[in-house]
Formats: sequence, C-alpha cells, structure tokens
Amino acid sequence: NPNLKILISIGGWNWSGKFSDTASTDASRIAFAESCAEFIVKYGLDGIDLDWEYPVGGGLSTNSKRPQDKQNFTLLLKKIREKLDEQELKDYKQYSLTIAGGASQYYINNIEPEKIKDYVDYVNIMTYDLHGPWDAYSDFNAPLYNKSGASTQYKISVDTSVGLWINSGFPKDKLIVGVPFYGYIYQVNIDSNNGLLQKFTAGKALSYSSIKTNYASKGEFSRHFDSESMVPWLYGDKTFISYDDGQSMKAKTDYIKSVGLGGAMIWELSQDYNNELLNSIYEGFK
Repeated sequence: NPNLKILISIGGWNWSGKFSDTASTDASRIAFAESCAEFIVKYGLDGIDLDWEYPVGGGLSTNSKRPQDKQNFTLLLKKIREKLDEQELKDYKQYSLTIAGGASQYYINNIEPEKIKDYVDYVNIMTYDLHGPWDAYSDFNAPLYNKSGASTQYKISVDTSVGLWINSGFPKDKLIVGVPFYGYIYQVNIDSNNGLLQKFTAGKALSYSSIKTNYASKGEFSRHFDSESMVPWLYGDKTFISYDDGQSMKAKTDYIKSVGLGGAMIWELSQDYNNELLNSIYEGFK
C-alpha cells in the first residue's frame, strides 16, 4: 500500500521513565528532537509518535516527573515539530507528529491542549482501560457512553473523554479514538446483575481472539449488550468478561463520524487474529 504511513512510537507505559528529564532543558529537547529526525530518515519512516505516560503525574512510580512537565511537554513537541519541518525541506516529504493522549481530566490538566494543537497532527486518545481489574467493581473496559443513574463506581466513557478534549480547545478533526482489541475477565463474588458492577476476587486481560474462541463460543456463557454504554459482555458461572465486538465497533465508528473526529486507533492488531474487529471498523468507515 503506497499510501501507508509508518511512524515510530517512542515511550509507552514501561518506557516513559526519562521523558521528564529529556524535556527539562532546551539542550536536551534539541538533542532528542534531532535524534528523532535522524532515526526516521535512516529507516525511511514517516514520522514520530510520542507516548509519554505521563507528564506531571501518573505512570510508573519510578518515572522522573516534575510540575514543569506541563510546559516542557509543549516545548518538546514544538522542538520535534521544528526539526521535522526542517527535514521536510531537505527530503521533499511530509513527516507526521502524533501523541498518545490520556482520557481523563487529570491528564488534560497536566498538558496544554490549546498550545500543542499547533504542533501535532493527531492525538490518539487511549479510550480503553477506562475500567479494569484495578477498580473495586467489575465494569466495562471501553464504554462508548456512561450509563444513566447512580453507580457504585466512577463514571468515564469514550464520549466523556472526547468531550474533555474538545472542551479544552483541541480541534476535533485531530482527535483519534482508541478502540481495544482485548477485554477483561473477572471472577465475581456473587451471582448478581449478570456479573456487572460486582466485587471480584481476580481479573486479567484477554485478547479478543481468546475471548471469541474460548468463551463466546461456549454454551455456559451468555452474551449481553448494554443499550446505553453500547458495549457487550459475557457472563456465566460468576465469570464476567467485558470486551468489544462487531456491534460495539460499529457504534464507535458511527460515533466518530457523527462527531467529526479524525478516525480510530487500535490497541492492538495482533489480538484480533482473524481481523474480525478490524473489518468491522473498515466497513463502519465506508
């Protein structure tokens, strides 16, 4: 595919430990930006994706972090954009700069969305892991909308996260919605509410391929679909599984189109071995 663009993603949950130090001085920002440009030219890539998890606070406890990260994050992106622009003039080629962005108000408070919009082509919002085994109750991994009424647990959804970014002054056509090709399985304590919003003893991630093969096709599990959150779940014998399927992916692509967002980002391709979810997204964007 001659139109395929390949970017190198730098950072991530495990590799964000030195970003705060890298962004802290003009000299270190220049050195990093120059190395980014050199790397993509050497390997014939199309740009840089910066995945700093996270400026100011959050992420691994061992990460370097400081209050000045908020402004330094902007300065780091500005410097990378400048170096990419310089390289474009040399190579007669466009280079992209994107970031992986958090889904919460806390994250947005720790960056400068109204400023970084001038430097990045897209923000890939990590609108998954909105709930997980770190919570007190079993819940949906990536609900499109919040359920109405009172809840025993905090509420967050794709829609609320997108709204936070738009309200921060970031252009919606540069927002990319993250969608998961995985889910979470919980062993709940009691057989109630088909496993939703229950205390649990254990929880872990499962790929969509594993969910489809080992659980969805088994007679002891029943599929349910929440008409408010627009996501499915499986339940059987005190086992609750939150995931996305073709129906929920169609709802998300419809949402992306209706709001006028930039597209979808997937985490991650290998977890959908037969391309079922990928095809759902492709068909949804036609």
